[in-house]
Amino acid sequence: MAHEKSLDVLCNMCMVYTDDGKILVQMRHKKDWPGLTFPGGHVEKHETIEASVRREMLEETGLTLGEVEACGFLEWPFDGMDHYVAFIYRCKDYSGSIRPSTEGEVFFIDVDDIGKYPLSMDMDKILAIALKGLEFNRK
Repeated sequence: MAHEKSLDVLCNMCMVYTDDGKILVQMRHKKDWPGLTFPGGHVEKHETIEASVRREMLEETGLTLGEVEACGFLEWPFDGMDHYVAFIYRCKDYSGSIRPSTEGEVFFIDVDDIGKYPLSMDMDKILAIALKGLEFNRK
């Protein structure tokens, strides 16, 4: 039986947040995914999805993640691909200092201010998945 080569792409995105409603975002300037988004990237061969989240966050933000929570996923029907799936995570347990990377600048904003920025493709859907069931302790 012949097997077709799979054209699947697996990636991750992670919303780092604080109890008072601040979220870490990335302003990407690259043409392939411009605008405000969450840091993340591709899952490498022989890498678990959770391990890829931790690696990408360290590479793109300088933060080391503690406990992470899987929130859901989003799939895109891109031409020429079987599946393009992003696994969405969130985390409030982190250490380190944020720093920019070649992917873009990273900074905290109030979740209510997200509409003040140009958003990447489907950021509204990604944010809804990451925020589902989450309540902030506003002062």
